[in-house]
Amino acid sequence: MVRDLEQYSAWRQDVRTALQAYQQAAQAAALVDGATGLRLARCLSRLLDDRLSVAFVAEFSRGKSELINAIFFADYGQRILPSGAGRTTMCPTELLYHAGWEPSIRLLPIETRAHNLSTSDYRDLPGAWTVLPLNLDAGDDMQEAVRQVSLTRRVSVEDATRYGLYDADDADASAMLGEDGLVEISMWRHAIINFPHPLLKQGLVILDTPGLNAIGTEPELTLNLIPNAHAVLFILAADTGVTRSDIEVWRNHIGADGAKGTGRLVVLNKIDSMWDELRASEEVSQAIARQQASVAHLLALDEAQVFPVSAQKALVGKINHDHALLEKSRLLPLEAALFNELIPARKNIIRHQLDFDLAAILAAQQVQCTARARGIAEQLHELHSLRGKNQSVIAHMMRRVDIEKKQFDSSVFKLQATRAVFTRLSTELYTSLGMDIVRDDIDAVRLAMQRSRFFTGLREAVRQYFERIGQNLDRSERKTAEIADMMAGMYRKFAAEHGLTLATPMPFTLARYRQQISDIEAAYHQQFGTATLLTTSRVVLMEKFFDTIASRVRRSFTEANDDASAWLKVIMAPLEAQIVDYKEQLKLRFASIQRIHDATGTLEQKIASFEASLAALERDRQQLAQLAALLRQAIDA
Repeated sequence: MVRDLEQYSAWRQDVRTALQAYQQAAQAAALVDGATGLRLARCLSRLLDDRLSVAFVAEFSRGKSELINAIFFADYGQRILPSGAGRTTMCPTELLYHAGWEPSIRLLPIETRAHNLSTSDYRDLPGAWTVLPLNLDAGDDMQEAVRQVSLTRRVSVEDATRYGLYDADDADASAMLGEDGLVEISMWRHAIINFPHPLLKQGLVILDTPGLNAIGTEPELTLNLIPNAHAVLFILAADTGVTRSDIEVWRNHIGADGAKGTGRLVVLNKIDSMWDELRASEEVSQAIARQQASVAHLLALDEAQVFPVSAQKALVGKINHDHALLEKSRLLPLEAALFNELIPARKNIIRHQLDFDLAAILAAQQVQCTARARGIAEQLHELHSLRGKNQSVIAHMMRRVDIEKKQFDSSVFKLQATRAVFTRLSTELYTSLGMDIVRDDIDAVRLAMQRSRFFTGLREAVRQYFERIGQNLDRSERKTAEIADMMAGMYRKFAAEHGLTLATPMPFTLARYRQQISDIEAAYHQQFGTATLLTTSRVVLMEKFFDTIASRVRRSFTEANDDASAWLKVIMAPLEAQIVDYKEQLKLRFASIQRIHDATGTLEQKIASFEASLAALERDRQQLAQLAALLRQAIDA
């Protein structure tokens, strides 16, 4: 696994190196306009920051933590995550590596659930977290620190309800109450373990979740972490099979109709409970196969997607170097499937994105090269035509170039009027896409929630909220289309009037953000769409979910604003680059003819200079073509 991730990281680095070489050569040749520069920066950022996330989801006591220990941490010779009978992971726990942090466990207090901020919001507030160091040289100390994810505390019914962790109308509510009338809840809302494991250093992020009920009560899991995981391992117990709650969670949050993406695998854990020395091994294998087939049928999967394993025996086998026991645990096929699906799927996504941007980058570079070559060729043609001509002919050509320059200046002056319209449309765009309207919409829903403590009233407020978001995105799309159409017309006008070769203006779409909002809304409807209970606990839970919904929407609109702002800055870049080039060429033409008019002996020198410029441009073009081919090889490797 370390080798596979190292190869994946090496592939990203090779592509990044090839892309940087192309970028440097294009900049040295002055063939990078604003739009191309933005695309190059976006590609480099994507290659630098890429991470792979794997989520482990199951009811408690199914062996999630033990499976994580077996797959990722057996080399340490002990359990890293606490594992045992009963509930051992009480809060969502991420294992990752951040080079800027010391080895530590960062813990978000459960009390933060009483405020209108999601877990994602708190990531930007380091002071809200309790940070405990991890002593990597002392296994017992490290285990003690990590054991924090198992800790609980007892609170009053009122506090548990306020946190959205107690539902008085739930049939099982009485079981949560102790003899003292208090409710046991997790001490922490979220944990992030920063651990310098080789896999984590390569960009892997592991998510360990509490029991299935947490998916219904912790919005961050339901709306963000699980849907966005590149792989999800859904763990069942071989002795219990698929329960009703398992099916509901699979269908709503993990399977094909729930979380998006590839890499959804089912693990049938604890097959060692079916091992029986009084039965033949073939008989045991047949019993496991029947359970595997039953799980596949109930979850509407191919049997090959269900992996029977024994996480505990696999961990023991790895620590004790007992290859027979490790083989019997059946963990190795699961590991192979996980990484054979996870890494290629992620690589293909990045390849597709790079292919799209690279095609646009090469097209823009080709347009600039062609325009520049044509400009030099035209000047050479003029200079060649001056050979043997008298002073009056040269003076006539000077007047003609001067007329061209004035006509071009007139067109550029008219462009200023277009800029004024462009500025007005850009301002109008932010009336529907800007962060002010996002904040106002969120405040309006929270005000409605304060006014109406009934579940149906809250649901109507959220329905209207998503409706307004859709309307704002519609208005924004129409405004960006209007801007794009106006600029396309200006591009065509300049091309027709002055013979410029111009690429199509850089396109812009909000489709990505529209899909993000659609996914958020779908997850919300899965949680609350059909519910009709008018209970205080449901109201509190919806408020908690809305905090995360608001955070996700705010982040989507922030990214959309950043993209729109970058697009508005560079949509004119190809035209402006051509205008600068064309004006420079007119200036050079006039100066060259002027000098020839004053001293005809410089004509051959000028011809030689322009021929050298044309040869240099051709060398730049060939070098960029070679670097582009190397970049393509790196991407396809």
